[in-house]
Amino acid sequence: MSTVHASYRRSRTTLIGYFLALGVVMAVWGARMPAVQQVAHLSTGLLAVVLLAAALGMVAGLQIGGRLVRPARLPTLLTFGTIGLAGCLAVLGLCDSLSSLLTVALVFGVAHGVLDVAANSAAVRCQNAYGRPIMSGLHAAYSIGALCGAVLAAITAHITHSILFLAVGLLLIGATLAGGPATRSLRGADRPPIDVENGGQSREQSTLPPRRLWLLGALAASSLLGEGAAADWAAVHLHSLGASTAASASAFALYSGAMAFGRLTGDRLTAAFGASAVVRTGAVAAAAGLLTGVASSSTPTALAGWTVFGLGLSITVPSLITAAGTGGPKAVATVAVTGYLGLLAGPAVIGALASVTSLSTALLLPVLLAAAVAALSHRALEKSTP
Repeated sequence: MSTVHASYRRSRTTLIGYFLALGVVMAVWGARMPAVQQVAHLSTGLLAVVLLAAALGMVAGLQIGGRLVRPARLPTLLTFGTIGLAGCLAVLGLCDSLSSLLTVALVFGVAHGVLDVAANSAAVRCQNAYGRPIMSGLHAAYSIGALCGAVLAAITAHITHSILFLAVGLLLIGATLAGGPATRSLRGADRPPIDVENGGQSREQSTLPPRRLWLLGALAASSLLGEGAAADWAAVHLHSLGASTAASASAFALYSGAMAFGRLTGDRLTAAFGASAVVRTGAVAAAAGLLTGVASSSTPTALAGWTVFGLGLSITVPSLITAAGTGGPKAVATVAVTGYLGLLAGPAVIGALASVTSLSTALLLPVLLAAAVAALSHRALEKSTP
């Protein structure tokens, strides 16, 4: 096994910091959303409008990031994307009206999108330099950051959200500025993209055929719809079964913990068995786990189902981003935009289905989509052909 150059290890550590920061910010923002709503005197409908503004900004940011990303620009985009995101979080804590929230939430979303594309593009390049899969571990850093952010928001519940947002924002801005030299020295363009289906061997970069690019995006949307379903509907599902408040709240925590664990082990599995096999096996497990959970009226079985669902889907998005990376930053942005549409639209679609059927029936949608990921992953993750 070849020795990894020290500069590449430093680049990986730096990128872990950016993924952690992104996870922390998004979790803190989401966890203290009720306080934002209360201070601005927003109805549920108006809060949804604010979240829509952030979502639209993120889609725009992903597209902007895809156009701006170049090897020489990555450090700048990472630095200013993080500073913009953290700065907007601090300002969001001071907003007390719908108009101010809409404006800042839109910029917050743009910064999120730019940082997301920059971080994933840099991660692909760093992985290329390593010569073996590391993408799953970097995405695990995001999951761990989100878990830490949620815990931080919970233990500081007695502090006003404005103070928490300001403290987290300033801390991350300071850390970003302090890490400027490490960010500027990011490396990863020295080797061609790796083929995760061939044990991490090098391969030449190519333009992805449009059909394969959109298939990658569709599978990302299918996977992220499941993530959105877990975030918004797992606790509601448990509550509908008569579970206690604590048990209901633990559903998403178990899902998130399983996803983080899966991503921490995903790189080794991918190197050993190939991305296609790992994604296919995981998607089958995810579909079977959630199907069992929603078909049962037992609280422990439902909790186990959501846990297996998170574990099974954990490696999917990192593998799809890696495959998109062979087509360059624009391909990464395309897959990310398409994937996030699933994340944003999924909970609403499930809610609409639940209103005309039942929640258990509506949750069959992510089950079916996980099965589709299992069936089509080999086509998306195989070597691209001219």
